[in-house]
Amino acid sequence: MNGLQIVVCGSVVPDPLQTLEPTAGPAGPVLKNEAMLPAVLDPWAGHALWEAAHLAAAVPGSKVWLVALGPKAKLQQVMMVVGQKVPFELVAVDGPAGGFTDSHETAAALAEAVKAIPGLDRSRLLLFGGWESAARGAGTTLALVGARLEIPDLFLGVDALAVREDGSLEVLERIEGGRHQVSVCAGAPAVLGWATGNRPEPRNNPQVGMLNMRGILPALQKARPAPALGGGVTFEAVSLPKQQRETRVVKDLPAAEIARELVAWIES
Repeated sequence: MNGLQIVVCGSVVPDPLQTLEPTAGPAGPVLKNEAMLPAVLDPWAGHALWEAAHLAAAVPGSKVWLVALGPKAKLQQVMMVVGQKVPFELVAVDGPAGGFTDSHETAAALAEAVKAIPGLDRSRLLLFGGWESAARGAGTTLALVGARLEIPDLFLGVDALAVREDGSLEVLERIEGGRHQVSVCAGAPAVLGWATGNRPEPRNNPQVGMLNMRGILPALQKARPAPALGGGVTFEAVSLPKQQRETRVVKDLPAAEIARELVAWIES
């Protein structure tokens, strides 16, 4: 079979270990001191990128692109780290990223960036991304990108993907009740929204980093500006979710007793 062309859609998000406080900005809600917050690659997109690199290494002739939408300065900060992990070609889109954008508008910008990739053979395309996002978790962006690219086969909550000898795809998806289902489709093109997958974050590889940097810096310099985002959705109010933590240290408590306490706490 011919190699696969894997496009991973991902963005940057504030480091989830930081305290994120929404506040009112001139054009709608923003995060307090957002420009000063350290950024990371969205963890869900990261899972997709590690899986894409693993699959590309297993299928000769395959290639991985990372299509990333975010403020150029933040993208540069994050790509200096991610570029050390796995081989990919960056396609940068300069625009706002976060929890206060409309997934339809974001999907339109990402789809146009994918369509503009030179030489991309869409008959061999696997569109990867997270089935959710650490920004807001609308869970709709990747499906909307796939729709704009006219790809009908969509799988969400993917934990494993196997490419058979005939080119067909065997997909392990999460379904309700903590169960999985196995689906088979004829092959590319397809859209796969990854859950956590099975690949840990790779260690830094200086050789990979040197190769990636040759493409990352030029890609950042010519990052296309995204159309104005944010006009398609209005937020009446935003606030942090209420948090409550009550910790007890108990040794040798049976699992069944722990479960009963959790259920009682949830129902209270």
